[in-house]
Amino acid sequence: MSGIVGILHLDGAPIDRGLLSRMTDFMAFRGPDAQEIWVDGNVGFGHTLLKTKDESERERQPFTLDGRVWIVADARVDARSELIPKLKAHGHDDLSPGATDVELILRSYQVWDEDCVEHLLGDFAFAIWDGSHKRFFCARDHLGVKPFFYAHLGQKLIFSNTLDCVRQHPAVSDRLNDLAIADFLMFELNQDKAATTFGDIQRVPPAHSATCSEGDLKLRHYWTLPIDEQVYFRRHDDYIDRFRELLSAAVGDRLRTDRVGIFMSGGLDSPTLAATANRLLRGRFDNPAVCAFTIAYDGYDEERHYADLVASQLGIPIKFHGWNCDTFDADWHRSPFHTPEPVSYPARLSSDFIYMRQIADHSRVALYGEGPDNALHYEWRPFLSYLARQGRFGRLCYDICRHALLHRRIPLLPTIPRILKLRLSGEREKVVFPDWFNREFENRLQLHERWDQLRVEPASHHDVRPVGHSSFDIPLWQAMFETLDPAFTRCALEVRHPFIDLRLLRYLLAVPAMPWCRSKYLIRRAMRGLLPEAVLHRPKAPLVHDPWTEHLQRCTLPPLVAETWLKQYVDIDRARASVGDRTHFRVDFRPRALNYWLQNLHRQRHNSNSTVRHCHNEVLL
Repeated sequence: MSGIVGILHLDGAPIDRGLLSRMTDFMAFRGPDAQEIWVDGNVGFGHTLLKTKDESERERQPFTLDGRVWIVADARVDARSELIPKLKAHGHDDLSPGATDVELILRSYQVWDEDCVEHLLGDFAFAIWDGSHKRFFCARDHLGVKPFFYAHLGQKLIFSNTLDCVRQHPAVSDRLNDLAIADFLMFELNQDKAATTFGDIQRVPPAHSATCSEGDLKLRHYWTLPIDEQVYFRRHDDYIDRFRELLSAAVGDRLRTDRVGIFMSGGLDSPTLAATANRLLRGRFDNPAVCAFTIAYDGYDEERHYADLVASQLGIPIKFHGWNCDTFDADWHRSPFHTPEPVSYPARLSSDFIYMRQIADHSRVALYGEGPDNALHYEWRPFLSYLARQGRFGRLCYDICRHALLHRRIPLLPTIPRILKLRLSGEREKVVFPDWFNREFENRLQLHERWDQLRVEPASHHDVRPVGHSSFDIPLWQAMFETLDPAFTRCALEVRHPFIDLRLLRYLLAVPAMPWCRSKYLIRRAMRGLLPEAVLHRPKAPLVHDPWTEHLQRCTLPPLVAETWLKQYVDIDRARASVGDRTHFRVDFRPRALNYWLQNLHRQRHNSNSTVRHCHNEVLL
């Protein structure tokens, strides 16, 4: 993990080394091990280093091979054993197996130019200055795990993987993006993956590259999640063996260290990562340090129980981050925590920061288990319809019979009563349009029309797995990645996501929905003998009620003392403190969440960066 920053003057004006140095130093929290800059006339790069793997000991950035083409990157390149032979076949015979990730990216650029992104696998955000062609090139990984922000203002191009770092440049204003604010108030997150909350700053969207030559910045969408043919093997065990093989590759590529933390619940997905990481590290190192970290909510003892069972069977330590009403900070609305963009849960920031610091104190790398709920979404209807349209009736009958044998149930029969009960009881969660918008703001941006447009389910061209496939294109992923990023957590901790490794993800989306997707049967079957039987047979048990929301509902919220900027968006007289059910409460709480962010943005503007960092550290320690 690294902090990256750069400035390009398109009119040829020289770079202010002092400014670039200060912007690089601003990101010391991302990379405390080294900070370096490089300047050549009208272009300059800065980098802060966090050592997370063996190659980090040899890594120096900004990096060049010939003094003409320079790169700065926050990257982890996977499938190195496949990429290195391809590069050698194109004349890079001097490439060693221990080459750094940034070197592999730069050599890929030398071989394939802007198409290099099509040969890279992993999580990356990088920028290249090609002095020979006077060209700037940058790219972001396929699903957007690594952020990349930029401001293109006249003859200046400023970029970083840290939004607040871009804001340190004096040419970048604090003008807010009204549409992003509106999206937060309506949906709790920005719906435009290319925009930020600030009007001057954009994102390079996931799976995009950008080129700037002769003053023009052009974005290119270089990849979309493929629609692969369904995978059929002759042997039942072949599905399981292939899953284990791909999971081991995905986790193994994300380790490259002898210490790792696991965000572990008492469910199935994160314990699967813990078991795999523990097995791989025990085969590589004499004394690996795998540790599980679990949030234990007061009144939800099952999570603690099942997570403890997993840790005991694997022989790894587990640390519980407890939360109850006594640890709730009633003065959360006065806390100094600044986040780069608004968050819907500011009341829990203090607790989350403490939790992240506990993990960072153990390791600089942690694994996160999100992904299988989407990739193995149980879509038996389109699966059977697809087989019927193809005239594959033998396959259809076989899959239904095998499903009935393995799961002891026939599709649809148990589903009909549940659907009828849900419709008759009216238990569906109703999503409501906020009624407290500033009317001028609401009308100017035509928010009702945007609400209706964005609430429509996105169309999918996948015949067999439409929901699962399309779910990986929603903005929620980018929001999740960024809230786990050091720019939010202020911890030198890199969170990695093995289940969205492209090799594994494409396989999960290609296995037949019956029987492998029901209750994530593929993972349960693959982890037999590795995880406790109680965990393998535990039904999925998501938190029906958010403990934080429940507690806030019980609290007497203080009067809303609105920031001046909030009144541009919200009619304060109609903004309520608390009403109705959980859904209404979450909607009516958003003005307070935005107000919290605005007051800390205002506070940050009047404080030095060091003071802000000191406030974070004082609470976290």
